[in-house]
Amino acid sequence: MPTIRRLPEDLVNRIAAGEVVERPASALKELVENAIDAGAANIMVRLSEGGLSGIEVTDDGCGMTPEEMALALERHATSKLPDEHIELVATLGFRGEALPSIASVARLTLESRPRGSGEGWRRVVDHGGLVEEGPAALPPGTRIRVEDLFGKVPVRRKFLRSARSEYAACLDVVRRLAMARPDIGFVLEHDGRRALAVRPGEELAARVAQIVARELAQDGVAIDLQRGAARLTGVAGLPTFNRGVADHQYLFVNGRPVKDRLLVGAVRGAYADMLARDRHAVLALFLEVPSEEVDVNVHPAKTEVRFRDPAFVRGFIVSGLRHALDSEGQRSAQAPSAAAMGSWQSEPIVPEPAPALSSLFAREYSSPGVRDAGQVWRSYEAEQLAPLSGRAEAATEAPQASHPLGIARGQVANTYIVAEAEDGLVIVDQHAAHERLVLERLKAAGAQGAVAASQALLIPEVVELDEPDCDRVESAAEALAGFGLALERFGPSALLVRAVPGALGKGNVQALVRDIADDLAQNGTALLLGERIDHVLATMACHGSVRAGRALSVAEMNALLREMEVTPRSGQCNHGRPTWVKLAHGDIEKLFGRR
Repeated sequence: MPTIRRLPEDLVNRIAAGEVVERPASALKELVENAIDAGAANIMVRLSEGGLSGIEVTDDGCGMTPEEMALALERHATSKLPDEHIELVATLGFRGEALPSIASVARLTLESRPRGSGEGWRRVVDHGGLVEEGPAALPPGTRIRVEDLFGKVPVRRKFLRSARSEYAACLDVVRRLAMARPDIGFVLEHDGRRALAVRPGEELAARVAQIVARELAQDGVAIDLQRGAARLTGVAGLPTFNRGVADHQYLFVNGRPVKDRLLVGAVRGAYADMLARDRHAVLALFLEVPSEEVDVNVHPAKTEVRFRDPAFVRGFIVSGLRHALDSEGQRSAQAPSAAAMGSWQSEPIVPEPAPALSSLFAREYSSPGVRDAGQVWRSYEAEQLAPLSGRAEAATEAPQASHPLGIARGQVANTYIVAEAEDGLVIVDQHAAHERLVLERLKAAGAQGAVAASQALLIPEVVELDEPDCDRVESAAEALAGFGLALERFGPSALLVRAVPGALGKGNVQALVRDIADDLAQNGTALLLGERIDHVLATMACHGSVRAGRALSVAEMNALLREMEVTPRSGQCNHGRPTWVKLAHGDIEKLFGRR
């Protein structure tokens, strides 16, 4: 019979280290967070071989007495919980396991000197055993060195990656913590080479742009939104300033860097109709909520959080991002270079009769899964497209300040509109621009009930799901009905769908409900349905907009420009590509050697 025994202390620490210390970056994260919580104004990090050979963190924080240093190396000892209210955590770390866990799998040298004290103290622990202690000479603060990580745990050591990969993970940790605290200065050196240096007291936007991408200073929008006790700040890149991976999304909750699925899903929802599916936004978001509204002790490494009201948090982030992006909707992140302009070649253009703008849409469109799209479109055409020609006439006058996109002067390859603005030359992709305009009109009409109307099914459809999924969808039935999806419970593990949104038409009802159930399980809201409708509308807009290769009259071109100037998000098409670029007068002068 197996017997129950109490594990030895060193083995307990090694087990705890397996939860907290997975790689050098994990140890570095704990040490830098301790320095931040100690009130440091400057933090210095030195790495050797990506942290595999050595990690050193020096701060000018409050420091520790010899007695406190000995206590800090014991398990479950911490200064970060003043009382027993574990749900009210105001620091980055509080479990009290970081230092003893690291010391159990490495050689740890801890040196510290309290402020106001004449000397410091030093303790050295080698894989769990105290090997040295005594006085140490250092300025007020704390210095910790970690060497030979997993040196006596070869099983863990062989699963570590190359020095280059481990360094990249360490650099990411320091970047995130440096963004979270712009009031603190950070310096990171790797093998004697300085890789990161930021000064204390910087503005948040400047710190983010310096660490994430310098282009964010010009191609980003500031976010500052307050709703009750919750506040959202940060910098979000324009949709046209995007990346192929999501590694450039930095998310923080109460100053803590996190990688939370709810927040990532909210970002994806906010950019849903502005980015292609394989592109990702570049941003740094800082969410501040009361401590009692968030649980930070979900994960041992504290990289995940749990909110008391996840639906509010997701809606708050989505609305905050969209509001900020809408306010800068005419901006585009991409600008042509002189080399690109110099490589242009003239092409023969065969002029075609220019049809009236409204006549470009005098046909019905149909796409898979969409019913009566042409009828929906025609209802907007009479109201919104007909006045365009009346609002923008030939406009052969000089550009005015009231026309940021300028006055149309011609068309290149029947695809690009060339306009003269007060400060330069504007080139517009007519299809991409009008695609965005059409989508915004469709969405505006949908907000008035023209798109979200229900379409009753001739035979209600039964969708079988797990009982918990059915419970979640049933609890959101009222909200789903607002989108036009009518359903009800049909036994313990099934739902009966009686109507679907009219814009979805003959779409796959089974897949629609299952996707909604998955989204509810992950995010707690039904935004996926709205995003799905937006995707259908985007498809309609793409087919219902001015195509490339179509000749336009000057009046039609100016109508398009004037509409872009008053339409939110008109700086990019539905796939995140820019709709226009500008060549300033100075750039033109450089092309001809005038400057």
